[in-house]
Amino acid sequence: MSAHLPEEPSRRVVERVVFGRQQNEGVNVKVWRTVGTVGLPYFDPFVLLDDATVDPPAGFSDHPHRGFMTLSYLLDGEMYHEDFTGNKGHMKPGDVQWMIAGKGIVHAEVPRAPGTHGIQLWINVPSAHKHVEPQYQHLQGSVLPLVSPVAGVSVKVLAGSAFGVEVTCISPTPLLVMDVTLTSNSALDVPVPSAYNVMIYVVSGQVQVGHDAGSKQQVRERDVALIHALDQSASSVVRTAVAEDAAAGARFLFIAGLPLNEPTIHHGPFVLTTYDEIRQAMDDYHECKNGFERAKGFRSKISKLVQKK
Repeated sequence: MSAHLPEEPSRRVVERVVFGRQQNEGVNVKVWRTVGTVGLPYFDPFVLLDDATVDPPAGFSDHPHRGFMTLSYLLDGEMYHEDFTGNKGHMKPGDVQWMIAGKGIVHAEVPRAPGTHGIQLWINVPSAHKHVEPQYQHLQGSVLPLVSPVAGVSVKVLAGSAFGVEVTCISPTPLLVMDVTLTSNSALDVPVPSAYNVMIYVVSGQVQVGHDAGSKQQVRERDVALIHALDQSASSVVRTAVAEDAAAGARFLFIAGLPLNEPTIHHGPFVLTTYDEIRQAMDDYHECKNGFERAKGFRSKISKLVQKK
């Protein structure tokens, strides 16, 4: 009898490259947004993807959330966090902060150094997790594993399992998130579950995604490549490389997650399943009830550092 050969991983193909747009958020903050725009309102389970460089006294003073979670990743500078549950964080380059808004939270995010550069991802959660108690987790960059799967490539795993290492986090949505740096003329095949939607967000340089000439896509700095989940359950792989005509290396975030396939309504700081729930969230916040009781009289200490110019 002949041995059964393992099935070859499916080669994933970019279906679309999305160009971001700049918009105003918070107090005097300009963010570069690729997910959560008119052109790309949602890429299940990802609600929003922002890239921002912020100088004090700009920032995000106290504001509410309900029904999703955030992943904040700091590239440069320093950022403070404070919320009405008593959590406080001081992020430094390479740190990751997770926050599950649950049934309600009010928090502030304030830069403490010029040129503070970070990326924030809003991630949807299953409907059963939208009204849990809020949760917070701060992972220092020094504890996140850094590996070099092949020559000229470094990978920091922020969430999930890849290349023999695993990072656990409080996310109820299955994820794989990595910070990947490629030197000139280097390439990396990234294994990823076939059922995951994949985004490749280029932080710097240009990245080529695809396995052959007919499927390769060039992705420029601050653009995001979208790869939809496959129907089959077999393993899959995404090939990434520095663009052939690039003079230097590249850096990108590899972001993958399991689609929830649930109704999703995103309105301002709330991500829920119906418009009635959105209206209820607005009422609950303004009336300080049903999860927002601690909002009454709350003002974080760091909010006073945020000032309009």
